[in-house]
Amino acid sequence: MKSYFYAMEKPGYWRARVLGFRYAFRGIVLLLRYTPHARIHLLATFAVVVAGIVFEISTAEWATVMVAAGMVWSSEAMNTALEKLTDLASPDIHPLAGMAKDLAAGAVLLASIFALAVAAFVFIPKIIA
Repeated sequence: MKSYFYAMEKPGYWRARVLGFRYAFRGIVLLLRYTPHARIHLLATFAVVVAGIVFEISTAEWATVMVAAGMVWSSEAMNTALEKLTDLASPDIHPLAGMAKDLAAGAVLLASIFALAVAAFVFIPKIIA
């Protein structure tokens, strides 16, 4: 998948900034389209936003929840990018390629566990109150 950016002549400064955003949004679409776990994260994010509205969480709680969700999304995107690059660089099975993929997946799992802990700290007191 070759980026259009590299096929064009070097754009002007502002055009390059606009194209950069376009490619970034394209990356988000690709993440949602081709990564099943991203769709799970989308459902979880939607559930947390709905719960935040229902329980009227504070601004600080919103910030904490959104940072946690952002870490999960960012780690999932980086994991997916690393997996694609690893597949490109090492099409054959190699222990180091597998280790790189496992480490990246572990980062997503860690971010998800901590996001779950944040959700528990924010929402459990509201549920039991």
